[in-house]
Amino acid sequence: MKRTFINKEKVQDIVKTYPTPFHLYDEKGIRENARRLNKAFSWNKGYKEYFAVKATPNPYILKILQEEGCGCDCSSYNELILSEAIGIKGEEIMFSSNDTPKEDFIKAKELGAIINLDDISHIDFLDEVAGIPKKICCRYNPGGVFKVSTDIMDNPGDAKYGFTKEQMLEGYKKLVDMGVEEFGIHSFLVSNAVTNEYYPMLARLLFELAVELRDKTGANITFINLSGGIGIPYKPDQEENDIEVIAQGVKKAYDEVLVPAGMGDVAIYTELGRYMLGPYGCVVSKVLHEKKTHKDYIGLDACAVDLMRPAMYGAYHHITVLGKEEDACNNLYDVTGSLCENNDKFAIDRKLPKIDIGDYLVIHDTGAHGYAMGYNYNGKLKSAELLLQEDGQVKMIRRAETAKDYFATFDFSDILKDIKY
Repeated sequence: MKRTFINKEKVQDIVKTYPTPFHLYDEKGIRENARRLNKAFSWNKGYKEYFAVKATPNPYILKILQEEGCGCDCSSYNELILSEAIGIKGEEIMFSSNDTPKEDFIKAKELGAIINLDDISHIDFLDEVAGIPKKICCRYNPGGVFKVSTDIMDNPGDAKYGFTKEQMLEGYKKLVDMGVEEFGIHSFLVSNAVTNEYYPMLARLLFELAVELRDKTGANITFINLSGGIGIPYKPDQEENDIEVIAQGVKKAYDEVLVPAGMGDVAIYTELGRYMLGPYGCVVSKVLHEKKTHKDYIGLDACAVDLMRPAMYGAYHHITVLGKEEDACNNLYDVTGSLCENNDKFAIDRKLPKIDIGDYLVIHDTGAHGYAMGYNYNGKLKSAELLLQEDGQVKMIRRAETAKDYFATFDFSDILKDIKY
């Protein structure tokens, strides 16, 4: 059974101030998880976690992670601005983007971020618009499929990201000639891997590539970025990853490949989003209606605007009916929002306890790629983000949108311009 970090009594207290729906984050859980990660990789002197800002772009969350020693992985101009706003600059920022506008490269260079190039053509483009820095990284895509044991985990050959092997060799030679003094290697091959084997396998692949690049191009490789991909168990029957086992698997590959090659001082970086925040956020919603037609539908005050993953990917998110955690799950429901789209469903044919109008439902594991993927279809407004602080108090870290926000970009009529709420 998946447990929540919030109970019915606490929600009843919160809604006296902040109405549902809202996103809620668990500060204690976030901090403890960051400390586990840093401890697991403490064997590497240069280890650094660059939190994937796109997963949860909220300055209060980023500040918590900064306090726990994390930097920021940014992929756009506005994510760079967000990082700058909380005092993260220089090599505390990893800038990894694709199809990159010149303004983004200019801002990244201005902040002193480590720039991670996605394509060999970006070498000349970056040189033209901002200049080549002394420290740079390139993203590798080996192509084909990526397997763990006999299971196909993902298909890098179909992904739009990264250099081929031949381009990595050509690009590093060119960058050496252009005066680059320090290099990194980056790769992201699998999303949400719920296995302890992924990172060690990726690490070995990149460590072997690092040795080859050094030997064939003369590049001084000082860090290897394993990026993201460590997943979380969205379903109750999935076993969570063991970060200690993962880190020791990476260390084994490091000791077997890099150390004998005289590269035992290479730093290891990660760019985790889902693993860092996913389990430590949830959507809290209230039941508005029950509809009985060909199926039994439970209608919430939340919708896909608040959590897009089920509609977009058919993704599973566990649901808890607060106050009924121990009740038998004998009722079959589709749990829906109010959008004019039939895919606006948080669950389909889900067995849950008997649900009544007015019940509060918790949708689990929304701390990453939850609020961040929201939108305004049907004129719906994005909900508030709240932080459950370590002392048990709740703080609003982003207010809910209003109609005034929704109409703010129009210059059409006084009716729209004069909205006060």
